[in-house]
Amino acid sequence: MTYAITSASNDCSVGAGWFHDLCGPDVRNWDDLFDTDHARSGASLCQNRGQPPMNHHWTPLVIAPPEWVDDVVRWDADYSTDEAGMRLAIELALQNVQRRTGGPFGAAIVEQGSGRLVSVGVNSVVRLNNSVLHAEMMAIMLAQQRVGSYTLHESERDHVLVTSCDPCAMCLGGALWSGVRRVVTGADRADASALSFDEGPVFPESYTYLESRGVRVTRGVLRSEAAAVLELYRKQGGPIYNA
Repeated sequence: MTYAITSASNDCSVGAGWFHDLCGPDVRNWDDLFDTDHARSGASLCQNRGQPPMNHHWTPLVIAPPEWVDDVVRWDADYSTDEAGMRLAIELALQNVQRRTGGPFGAAIVEQGSGRLVSVGVNSVVRLNNSVLHAEMMAIMLAQQRVGSYTLHESERDHVLVTSCDPCAMCLGGALWSGVRRVVTGADRADASALSFDEGPVFPESYTYLESRGVRVTRGVLRSEAAAVLELYRKQGGPIYNA
């Protein structure tokens, strides 16, 4: 049940008339594009099937969690308590470290009230070569894709962002603009800073501002368990990928 985002649907017949104009009517998806005679000609779009055309000004953008996520996540479980959501976020962070697929951070978007899990995210900055793909940002993007809306603040249901560590400046801003009504965090900013992760310009006033905008914040849920994942990452010598 893992969700992913691409910059263009693999089904090029949906909302992509410009794609047909460019590639021709036989090209139905990305695999067809890279299998065409044109792609294998002297003016090859790409030498490797499934890889983006390197001589164009754009490439497909893929945002997807690691393949192991569905082996770990119980999509039908009840995550209505802060502890349940946080245990999931911590487990995602732990698996990301142990499987060496990214940084020591995990996040989830949960439907407020029902406890239904909408999306998950893990830090994928290094794995997908994208500095934006912190766990929180991935969870937010995949949740918005799943509900089919740019906002997670809906008339019938609201959503909670649960993250294994205090968000950085980008993710805190992302939480505000995402429309979530609550943010629940585990490890503290100081725990991340101890590993030399730079969380950016986040101040006590930042949380005060979120509260003033109707976003409630609960911090320090299962902090010691969340911080233990950061310590494991340090012991493994995981990269500190601040720009």
